[in-house]
Amino acid sequence: MSLKNKKAPVFSLYDSDNQLHELEKYKGKKVLLVFYPGDDTAVCTKQLCSYNSGLDDFKELGVQILGINQDSLDSHKKFKEKYKLNFPLLSDPDGKICESYNAKSLFGTIKRSTFLINEDSTVVFENEVLPVFYKDREDILKEIKKLL
Repeated sequence: MSLKNKKAPVFSLYDSDNQLHELEKYKGKKVLLVFYPGDDTAVCTKQLCSYNSGLDDFKELGVQILGINQDSLDSHKKFKEKYKLNFPLLSDPDGKICESYNAKSLFGTIKRSTFLINEDSTVVFENEVLPVFYKDREDILKEIKKLL
């Protein structure tokens, strides 16, 4: 079921620095939620490093990136430090938030998907790709610019 043009499911998750992130706190801002299968895996690493290297471009558009999966806070911390990622990685240990965004497969794995939430907490863009692929920063930035 598509979430496009619907209110984004609320979330309240901790990041690798033990900071709480809640959708409500991002009201008035654009947020790119990046659901990815696992920390320090080949495709996920390429995807998140791609977004990280274009972080200034996302910031210019007023977009905050948040990575989400079911990995532990400790795993996120190691992954973030290893690749010097400069955006929060949120842990959803029970997968309920992933599920609410239809980012959890029937087999319990996380689907590689991205959601752009606008300033009114509405999902204005969503994308899901096969686990072996990802939309790089240029593709995502193009999609965001189309919506502005």
